[in-house]
Amino acid sequence: MPDLATPLAAWFGQNARDLPWRREGFGAWGVLVSEFMLQQTPVTRVVPHLEAWLARWPTPAVLAADAPAEAVRQWANLGYPRRALWLHRAAVEIRDRHGGVVPRDVDQLLALTGIGDYTARAVAVFAYGDRHPVVDTNTRRVLARAVEGRSQPGPPAKRDLAVMEAMLPVGVHEAAVVNAAVMELGATVCIARAPRCADCPIAAQCAWRAAGYPDTGDARRRQARYEGSDRQARGAVLKTLRDAATRAVPLDEVVPDWPDALQRDRAIDSLIADGLAEASAGTLRLPA
Repeated sequence: MPDLATPLAAWFGQNARDLPWRREGFGAWGVLVSEFMLQQTPVTRVVPHLEAWLARWPTPAVLAADAPAEAVRQWANLGYPRRALWLHRAAVEIRDRHGGVVPRDVDQLLALTGIGDYTARAVAVFAYGDRHPVVDTNTRRVLARAVEGRSQPGPPAKRDLAVMEAMLPVGVHEAAVVNAAVMELGATVCIARAPRCADCPIAAQCAWRAAGYPDTGDARRRQARYEGSDRQARGAVLKTLRDAATRAVPLDEVVPDWPDALQRDRAIDSLIADGLAEASAGTLRLPA
């Protein structure tokens, strides 16, 4: 593999966005919350929600002491609200198993609710400075193009970690910088559509560019349209419950004007199944 780390680190030093979780002293809890929020959600939407969340719950113990309903309510319109419930459960586990301190060990992080391979390694690397390969969607796209000569990455695979590991410098600090640099490149330059190759610090070493930018196919899973979907119906039901403060809402007052009553009822049932809502005596409310 050509040396991609050196030009990436130099580029990152000049072009990294000023994001809260990159600032000195941000802390492991802040990094963990940011990683939950950043899953399938753009940075620009996350930042204000993150700041409000940490102002309200500056430690895992403070969140764990509050009701799950408050976490779901604070999540507001970030989308995929099960993340709020998982984050609350993880806070309880951190309080009860780890004395309120976000663990550093990857296996201990993986044992927390809602945390997978990416998030566990991201916390260990970006909060604690340990040396691990960190691979998200943006990273996988850069690796696919620069190393493997493909236009888009395939489905996530363990091999991604091995490819990223081979790119990392030996030094712990330098490895953390390169992890962040690859993610940043994928988010801002090596984007999915219309990549800005003229601005890329590793264009000269890019296997995809050298091959003439072949279209090698796109096996990424397509997200279903939101408008008119069950996801939209779930969001409408949750908004009704969030706006209701602490009271339970009679079922016949839960988005009664939704154009498809069966879809609304299906949304309610799925929210109950996911633990995001509770039904009792003809009413619906956020989880206690």
